[in-house]
Amino acid sequence: SENAAFSAACAEAGIAFVGPPASAIEDMGDKLRSKEIAAAAGVSVIPGGGGAVESIDEALAIAKDIGYPVMLKASAGGGGKGMRVAHNDGEVRELYAVARDEAARSFGDDRLLVEKFVTAPRHIEIQLVADGKGHVACFPERECSVQRRNQKVLEEAPSPFLMDKPELRKEMQRQAAMLAHSVGYASAGTVEMLADGQTGDFYFLEMNTRLQVEHPVTEAVAGEDLVELMLRVADGQELPDHLKGTKDEFCAVPFNGWAVEARVYAEDCERGFVPSTGVMTAYAEPPGCAKFGFDGPEDLVRVDSAVEDGAAVSIHYDPMIAKLVGRGPDRAAALATTAAALDAYVVEGLVHNVPFCRAVCGHPTFAGGVYTTAFLEEHYSNE
Repeated sequence: SENAAFSAACAEAGIAFVGPPASAIEDMGDKLRSKEIAAAAGVSVIPGGGGAVESIDEALAIAKDIGYPVMLKASAGGGGKGMRVAHNDGEVRELYAVARDEAARSFGDDRLLVEKFVTAPRHIEIQLVADGKGHVACFPERECSVQRRNQKVLEEAPSPFLMDKPELRKEMQRQAAMLAHSVGYASAGTVEMLADGQTGDFYFLEMNTRLQVEHPVTEAVAGEDLVELMLRVADGQELPDHLKGTKDEFCAVPFNGWAVEARVYAEDCERGFVPSTGVMTAYAEPPGCAKFGFDGPEDLVRVDSAVEDGAAVSIHYDPMIAKLVGRGPDRAAALATTAAALDAYVVEGLVHNVPFCRAVCGHPTFAGGVYTTAFLEEHYSNE
């Protein structure tokens, strides 16, 4: 879906592409270029080099200028690949080649950025939909700080960090809308940001020019169908009136309640979250759950999946089995609903992370809402 050439080919052939224009995909698909565009648009960007580093010496010079710790990060791609944190000169020297090699193997591009590493980071993202006609709707934020290897495990909307900071939420949404306008965006997209849990400062990370895996938590609290909005925009329609805002001001979509998503993976949490393979000898989703959408206010659990008894999980595909979303009038209720649904989930025949997700829902640090992207490393280092 994030393929600028495919989007351009569709446009040339007169085919409606359900996604943004090729130029926006290209602009946002490269971390170096996207950071430059974001800075030019007035979006807060993380301190660091303005371009790819050419040598260890250059990486060391940037690190000295912005101060340790720093992140060595692949310019292309994402998903935690080609990312290493260095706390001193020695670690920069040690990890530079490692990160560069992983970036080359993962993305065919070995360019690296050196950026300031935030010590109390919270991964918060703004879902938006733009119609390409001047209107941008910014939805309630998602918090995605529960991660292993920089890959998300549990997400929630809204973020507990922003519940007493409405002005900070509005500023994050405003900057996301500014970025969308600056690249002529049209479709659904997600602006990912890193917020400092101590200072409240936030920085642009990247923009995903597609629908995110975690979009159901946004739908659960906003009451909007993001896929439907994407299809309307692809058809050339403007956003519905209640989502338009004005051409000078974005629409801040209100939210109601809370939602939590657990990504159900075939993986061994006790062995460093390595993928698991095998045949599901038994598979049963929580009784009464909705499928691929909440049909009404009475639905509290949603499961998006495409598996059944006898399905095989191989090494050739992502090990995700399903996405489970629980919602409620507040965070405590949403967590309780999600935990109960995970208790009722049946997956047999291979190793999976359902018990692990259930444990996270009940962990006092997570339940208290005061956690960072280091949560799993700090509390489940042996997993």
